[in-house]
Amino acid sequence: MLDQPQHNLPVGTICIEDLEIGMQRSVSKTIGDAEIKMFAELSTDHNPVHLDEKYAQDTIFGGRIAHGLLSASLISAVIGEQLPGHGTVYLKQNLIFMAPVGPGDRVQAIVKVLEIDYAKRHVTLDCRCLVGDTVVLKGDALVLAPSRKFD
Repeated sequence: MLDQPQHNLPVGTICIEDLEIGMQRSVSKTIGDAEIKMFAELSTDHNPVHLDEKYAQDTIFGGRIAHGLLSASLISAVIGEQLPGHGTVYLKQNLIFMAPVGPGDRVQAIVKVLEIDYAKRHVTLDCRCLVGDTVVLKGDALVLAPSRKFD
């Protein structure tokens, strides 16, 4: 007989009972023109610094940049899909934008467990986005983690 799962959460989700300080997960994505245009449509943020190269050349960036929250959305992907994963509820997110992301840059979002409050199911996560070795975004998040006791 095959082992039956103990809960209805997808493989890869880490329940609060199994989380440990220092656990870390990541995702990487190249941010191209298509992603920038789609994010502009979804967010309704059509700032020309993101979409108009001629305009953007005369800014402090010297060219087009991706929306900061497009990079931040990769943090959401890690939290919602991997750490803790499906069933996680965002409670708070703090972000500091350190450097711009340009079209064609590969962004790596890294999320690491900093603190766990098992009684409240609260998890504090360190969140970073990097392009190569450059930290482009950093911050922390507070989430409500899934639990085998509540599925």
